[in-house]
Amino acid sequence: MANHSEPNSLSPRAARTHAALVAAGFELLVERPIDAIAIDEVVARAGVAKGSFFNHFPDKQHFAEAIAAEVRLELEALVTRANSAMTDPVKRIAGGMRVAADFALNHPKRTAVLLRSNASSTARDHPLNKGLVDDFKAAVDAGMVRQEAADSGVLYWLGLCQILMANLVERRLERPDAERRISEMIVLGLTGLGVKNATASKLAGR
Repeated sequence: MANHSEPNSLSPRAARTHAALVAAGFELLVERPIDAIAIDEVVARAGVAKGSFFNHFPDKQHFAEAIAAEVRLELEALVTRANSAMTDPVKRIAGGMRVAADFALNHPKRTAVLLRSNASSTARDHPLNKGLVDDFKAAVDAGMVRQEAADSGVLYWLGLCQILMANLVERRLERPDAERRISEMIVLGLTGLGVKNATASKLAGR
């Protein structure tokens, strides 16, 4: 039975194979979704034997999710860094959307790969959503956002962030137009949560 080990637990040779597969998959996923990509294409581009694929991934869906997870981890690290000095949960929530939008503008190919595979990424118990879950809990407990956000705030905000990122990648707006779109989405998102217009507008600015 294949042993689908984590990359950091692999032998040097297996780690190189894993990296080659991920790099090949990333290039292909920029072009089209995983359902339109054959495993033969992946291994051919990676320069490895077909059997090597199944030593690292049980199927194509897990392969795509693993690649998207690498990008998501990168994005979450940027959000964590940007919010590290903030204690206001609403500011942190708004800041996360700002960072996600900037990531889409600066890394459109990586964003496209991320958006092509988002399995379980909107689940409240997903490890990468813990920070956002905590921020929404704090905001609800403090009466800063609507009570409905206790259960659905994370889903609402992630949906806004994902569609904003997709729009920025698709439209390739000039920076001033992109900045206006980002600010408007932050205002609309926050006011939808019950944040006052003046506060939302202030948080939407740079």
